[in-house]
Order: sequence, then C-alpha cells, then structure tokens
Amino acid sequence: MKRLSVLYFLFSLALPISVFSQVRKYSNEFLNIGAGARGLAMGGAQVASVSDATGGYWNPAALVNVKDNPEAMLMHADYFAGIAKYDYGTLALPIQDNKRTIGISVLRFAVDDIPNTLYLVQPDGSLNYDNIQSFSSADYAFLLSFAQQYTENKNRKISVGANAKIIYRKVGSFANAWGFGLDAAAMMHGNRWKLGLMAKDITTTFNAWSFNFTDREKEALYLTQNNIPVKSTEITLPRIVLGGAYNFKITPSVNLLAEANLDFTFDGRRNTIFSTNNMSIDPRIGIETSIQNVFFVRAGISNFQKTISDKDTLNQSKTWIYQPSIGAGFKIKNVAIDYAFTNLANQGNPLYTHVFSLKLDFVRKKEN
Repeated sequence: MKRLSVLYFLFSLALPISVFSQVRKYSNEFLNIGAGARGLAMGGAQVASVSDATGGYWNPAALVNVKDNPEAMLMHADYFAGIAKYDYGTLALPIQDNKRTIGISVLRFAVDDIPNTLYLVQPDGSLNYDNIQSFSSADYAFLLSFAQQYTENKNRKISVGANAKIIYRKVGSFANAWGFGLDAAAMMHGNRWKLGLMAKDITTTFNAWSFNFTDREKEALYLTQNNIPVKSTEITLPRIVLGGAYNFKITPSVNLLAEANLDFTFDGRRNTIFSTNNMSIDPRIGIETSIQNVFFVRAGISNFQKTISDKDTLNQSKTWIYQPSIGAGFKIKNVAIDYAFTNLANQGNPLYTHVFSLKLDFVRKKEN
C-alpha cells in the first residue's frame, strides 16, 4: 500500500490545474524534441526503458540506474540543412551507496545568423543592403535532477525522481525570457517488464518575456505597421507521459526491447489520434535489438497525425501520417556511440536529420 501511495501522489501532482493566466499552446516545445540518439531513434519512447544519464530528460527516476561511476553524454543535431542546431549535454553522479543520483543537463536549440532587415528600406524608398545585420534566436534549458531508490529486491525495483528546470530564451537584443518549472517521475522494474511515469511542468511552467527596442527600432516597427510589445507571459500546462516496456530474450546473446508511450497534453485539442477540447493523447512506439549488449539496432514511430492527402486536389480526403526514425549504436567498455536518422515531418517527406551522441562512463580507480 505504501508503494502505491507514492505513485498515486506523483500522479495527482501531474493532474492539470486551473490557471487564470493566458495559456499558449506549444509553449517551450524545444523541450519536447528529445535527448540522445538512442531515444530519438526509438521515436521518443523512453520513459520506461531509459537507464542512462539521459534519464534526467526522459525520466529522472531512471537515474538510479547509473551506479558506481559518473556518466556523461553529449549530443548534436542539425535541423533544416543546418539552419537550426540542437545541442544537449548531461552528467549523472551516483551518491550515497548508489541509492541516490543527481544529474545536470543543458539543452540549446538555436537558429543563428538571422538577417535583421529593419533598416533595409531607406526613407527615400531605396534599399541599402549594408544595413542588414544578423542575430540569433536561442532557447536554453538547465535541468537539475534528483533520483531516489525507493525499494529494490530481486523481482521489483521502484524509484522516484524530480527535475527543477530553468529556461532562458533570447531573440537577439530584442527580447528575452526567464522561466521555471518542476517535473516529477516514477519508475518500476520487474525481471523483464518496465513501467514509467513522467509528469512534466506539474506546477505549470511560467515564462516572463521582456522586450528592449531602441527608439530607431520602434520607429521602424511603427512605420511597417508592426505591433511593439512591452511585456508578455506564457504558461506551459502539465504534460503526462506513461510508458511500458518488455524485454524479449530471443537468444542468450540477443535481446529485443519493445516500448510504447502515451503522451497526454492538456492545452486543448491537438491533431493526434485521440483528442478532445481539453485533452489529447499522442502515442509513441520504439524497439531496440541488442547483440551481446555491444551492438544495437533501433527503430521508432511517433507524431501520428491526420492530414489532407497530397494527391487529393479537392482537399477532402484525409490520411494518417507518422514520423519514422531508425538508428544504431555500439558500446565498447566505457564508451558508447549512438546514431539516429530521424524524420522532421512524416514518412512521405524527405526532411531528415542525422543525430550523433557520445556517452562516457568515468570509471573510478580502485583504492588499494
């Protein structure tokens, strides 16, 4: 009963609450891209099976699986032919006899060298291309994670975790925002089965924007009939991710891990398989085949949407689309290199990107 009460408490924290501020759909969406080539190759289906330093992103309760030695991971990906860059780094540190783990994660999603054409048109109507300057639009997130081993025996292991995250967003010299949020998580493992719960933004995440325009910039915005913002806020409502995984023993040296996740959002109707005016559910499916725990092959499907068929000229016929991904990896001693080939749109769109990540286990020297 005590174990169930802990899970019930975490789930109750994740339930959406009423807020009186304006809620913006798809707020802080850069935090939902994913982390690590393994997770992205499996379509983001990770909340139950993640067991490395990326647990700080997918499910902080999983960080208790990092034992004995600190673990670090770095990831880089280019999107839209290098226009957008996504970087991720994390460090997990086991403490107190491997029953607790802390983690630190940093994410950056940015578009650099954006042309600023506010002063392109001169007062006489001529164009002066020398006036074009560039700026960057970047989103940062800093996650401080904590995981606690709740109970552990031969047949079952339960752990809980939490994230405190700080968000910083900057658009050139024009605007910046600070935000803060909390996540809660739980994980339960059996011999072959795994269950995971990730409750994001359990208290809602509040971003406060401030704007800083010079008098010349304000004049240019006014003459081009653009609004001049002063202050703005956005609130990210809670999101719940539930997942289950099962490890199939194919041969003594070959395993097949299959996982399915359900992503619950509460910011209104979305284009997902199940959607109401208050809630939407987006499924994710991923598989991983491992050979002697050295070589890995992965695949996943996510982002199911119903859209108008490209072949329908009358815009009446709708079809289901999805976002596929594949990947591979290998692990030698304390070094693991993973790769993911992911789609940015749907199975019929050639917008793909390559994702690479490097994971290191810092093996401590044994004391004599």
